[in-house]
Amino acid sequence: MKPSAAAAATTDACSLCAPLGACLAFRGVEGAVPFLHGSQGCGTYIRRYVIGHFHEPMDVASSSFSEAGAVFGGGSHLKAGLGNVRSKYAPALIGVATTCLSETIGDNVPMLLNEYRRDSSGAELPEILHVSTPSYSGTHSEGFHAAVRALVASLAEPGEPTERLGLLPGMVSPADLRYLKEVLSDFGLEATVLPDYSRTLDGPALAEYPRIPEGGTPLAAIRALGSARATLEFGRALARTGSAGSYLSDARGVPCHRLGTPLGVGETDRFFELLEALSGRGTPAQHQDERGRLVDAYVDGHKYLSGLRAVVYGEEDLVAGLCAFLSEVGVRPVLAASGGRGGRLAEAVRRAAVSLDEQPEVLEDADFDAVGRRAEMLGPDLLIGSSKGYALSRRLGIPLVRVGFPIHDRLGAQRILHVGYRGAQQLFDRVVNTVLERRQSSSPVGYSYM
Repeated sequence: MKPSAAAAATTDACSLCAPLGACLAFRGVEGAVPFLHGSQGCGTYIRRYVIGHFHEPMDVASSSFSEAGAVFGGGSHLKAGLGNVRSKYAPALIGVATTCLSETIGDNVPMLLNEYRRDSSGAELPEILHVSTPSYSGTHSEGFHAAVRALVASLAEPGEPTERLGLLPGMVSPADLRYLKEVLSDFGLEATVLPDYSRTLDGPALAEYPRIPEGGTPLAAIRALGSARATLEFGRALARTGSAGSYLSDARGVPCHRLGTPLGVGETDRFFELLEALSGRGTPAQHQDERGRLVDAYVDGHKYLSGLRAVVYGEEDLVAGLCAFLSEVGVRPVLAASGGRGGRLAEAVRRAAVSLDEQPEVLEDADFDAVGRRAEMLGPDLLIGSSKGYALSRRLGIPLVRVGFPIHDRLGAQRILHVGYRGAQQLFDRVVNTVLERRQSSSPVGYSYM
């Protein structure tokens, strides 16, 4: 949905900036330091959102443009910043994401990086790669996927096929990443997950602060993705070209299996069926039991949700997966909204939520002003999405179930499990209990039993 004549500017954005997503992806690489080529304020903004969601420290280096740099170019700032990062952090990789300022003035970052490598001849340099992520080019989700593609395009090497798989799960939580690695192990499959910030953004308490936290996908494992047996990539709303999975397929001949983010029974079934085919094994008993308990819970709680109406918002693939989940439990998603503008959300929702008799209205390139105006007309019973929808929830007087990114007004966002049968179980319980709490607290007499 484009801004109307009455709203020529975005009002309360439904997404965050592209370089934020790139920094998040780089944080999931072992020994990596995210580096923003632009103003210091961009780094402060990104650290604020990432730390507020994950409750973990997050260093983001910056070339810290001055007024002169904004006029004459930021090449000297970029090179000085890279030198400072090398001396202070000794990183294995520096991921350079360009911001609006450097892109708008036209800095040729690839040329500047080549000059830096040439001028540093003889020195031991880390891997330095660049991804173009001005905020006006897309959302935080699109910046995330652009950075993952840049990682494989720069590092993945051709080679004889191995038995190892690649998993590109997209923007999920650290809890989701740990769960997915557990599932792959239970099927006896060896896989490289990219990116893997399950430890770098959800680590244990430490006596001393490490400038680069332990964890992340090793560079050697990223290089070996070029000879993987196959790639599994989550993302119904991803473009066929331009994703990391499509790059590995086109440039390295690695077969790519594109799936929806496995939220709910149906989408998780598709994921497990693929794992059965790749492993030659049936689904392990513990996961069959989790599926059975989930279906039993659906039966137990269906009467509390049947016929309710929901507004869903967030990253496109999360929204599509949530619509699939809601369609299973009797909730009708009446509005599916995203700040993304890829033009593929409606088709992603249709393919994911195949059981819906009536597809939800879809808003792309939306802000919360547009979402709020439509929600007031549609009369939903609840909102499902990030904390950015809290003001709308308060205005409409309906509950908000917090999922996705960012969640900055509750503790434990990094531990929310969304995917798989286990994640669907937790999400289902949260939705049902949110509805019950709302009914109980608004009852004129109250009640103590369901």
